[in-house]
Amino acid sequence: MTIKRRSFLMGAAAALACIPLRDLFAAGEASYEPVFDAHFHLFDPAYPIDANGGYTPPTFSQADYQRLATPLGICSGVLVGSSFQGYRQDWLCDALTKLGTEWVGITQLPMDASDAEILRLAKFGVRGIRFNIYRGDEISMDQLVALSQRAFDLAGWHPEVYLDASQIRAHVPQLSKLRGLVIDHLGMTEAGLPVLLDLVDAGAKVKASGFGRVNLDVPRALERIARRSPDALMFGSDMPSTRAKRPFQAADIQLIKSILGQELARKALWSNGRSLYRLPVTDQVKLTTRREGAL
Repeated sequence: MTIKRRSFLMGAAAALACIPLRDLFAAGEASYEPVFDAHFHLFDPAYPIDANGGYTPPTFSQADYQRLATPLGICSGVLVGSSFQGYRQDWLCDALTKLGTEWVGITQLPMDASDAEILRLAKFGVRGIRFNIYRGDEISMDQLVALSQRAFDLAGWHPEVYLDASQIRAHVPQLSKLRGLVIDHLGMTEAGLPVLLDLVDAGAKVKASGFGRVNLDVPRALERIARRSPDALMFGSDMPSTRAKRPFQAADIQLIKSILGQELARKALWSNGRSLYRLPVTDQVKLTTRREGAL
């Protein structure tokens, strides 16, 4: 499938950005293909939340998320631990239990996390470890690789890294050996794109997320990544988009569809993520929801 020129999408995406989520579907019933959200957060006031850099996120509950996500066809995804939750796991285990089997988790762990703790979390549906270097995790590349390898050997987990990809140019050979490496938010910067593409060549996955927080040409980045590997991109809403210059918009999904075309967009919005996170990848089916019920 040929990737469409991004000039086509910009007008459509700009128009869609102004449409509220509730108006994206006509009254009555709306049909759409299911979407896998590879990156979202929850902030439940029942559990402690830490400030990071002087900022504390507002409450964002499971009900808040599903109120916004369901009308977009999001029916499965990845709940990601954040800097605001540190190494605590009770909130994540509780949320995954409530969300059900179509949802999995990514957590943060200290270097001295026990094998038993990794295996315990795996039973709740945790699939990997996040290293939040962009927001202050102080960890060497050797430590990152060592913990990632141990978690993979124990539970099949993969590493996810939030950073400016331009800062890891010297570590590409080392990171390229990690199985299932995921880079958050398109690697964040234009300067990091060449490094990101080198990692994609080595098999890394990339979250097509955080379009409102990155400092790069998003359409161009999507094009180039998809050309390198049709299996690399995975859509993530990044809801509730804490500290982003602009929050997630429904137009971000339309942007992916317009840039990549039907075949590649279907992979980015569904099968690439389902495959990596070890969920069944079935044929695309039409889902139906009532606007009143979803909202």
